[in-house]
Amino acid sequence: MDEVFKALGDASRRRLLDSLNARNGQTLRELCSGLDMARQSVSKHLALLEAAGLVTTARRGREKLHYLNAEPINAIADRWIGRYARQRVQALADLKTALEQETMGATEFSYTTYIKTTPERLWQAITDPAFTSRYWGVTFESDWAKGSGMTWVMGDVRMSDPEQVVLESDPYRRLAYTWHTFTPEFIAEQKIDDELAARLTAEPRTKVSFDLEPAGELVKLTVLHDGFAPDSVLHGMVSEGWLPLLSSLKTLLETGEPLPEPK
Repeated sequence: MDEVFKALGDASRRRLLDSLNARNGQTLRELCSGLDMARQSVSKHLALLEAAGLVTTARRGREKLHYLNAEPINAIADRWIGRYARQRVQALADLKTALEQETMGATEFSYTTYIKTTPERLWQAITDPAFTSRYWGVTFESDWAKGSGMTWVMGDVRMSDPEQVVLESDPYRRLAYTWHTFTPEFIAEQKIDDELAARLTAEPRTKVSFDLEPAGELVKLTVLHDGFAPDSVLHGMVSEGWLPLLSSLKTLLETGEPLPEPK
């Protein structure tokens, strides 16, 4: 947490976080031009933010994209909000909310967390129905080979589609696949109204990737969900869902039990 507070203590670094909060997934060039800062200065600030876990990166071709990561802010909030009256830490809660706040036009969701486990165990937790059913309430039917199909199973609802496929599969390192189809059965089970259902089915299919990187006794997990339309309603829905889901995954692997369902 010392690195997080140090990173947040500089106004220039807070401006970089503000820029990424407004538009996630920027290149170094875009960040420099948007903030009128020298490239070398921006690089140094980004390195400190990345070391503190407040910024995470992903390669897309030759470009390196930067994403805001709210997980360290969550950790700070979780450490003290339960100990003191909420009113006394409202400023901290407001900061957490601001960093998680969805922005209009967002086309990607990125989140990084560190889990005390092994890459093999984490891979199993992402793919094995015995694990996914516990923290996600979803199971997958797939052999997890690149190009293979996937069937999503949510309770009594089964969702299959030729476009539900595994895009990348490098065991214990990287997994990517397309998001599920919004079938009539899923819409009925989730009690989605006709207007929202029409918007969801009209949106382009998205994809999600999981990058696993050993970090000593921990594994750095980066989740990138992208391909949303600029005015996507799905983006807000899945972004809100990913945060508790990944927290429950982390808790399950570190304690043996997922987070309890909210009442």
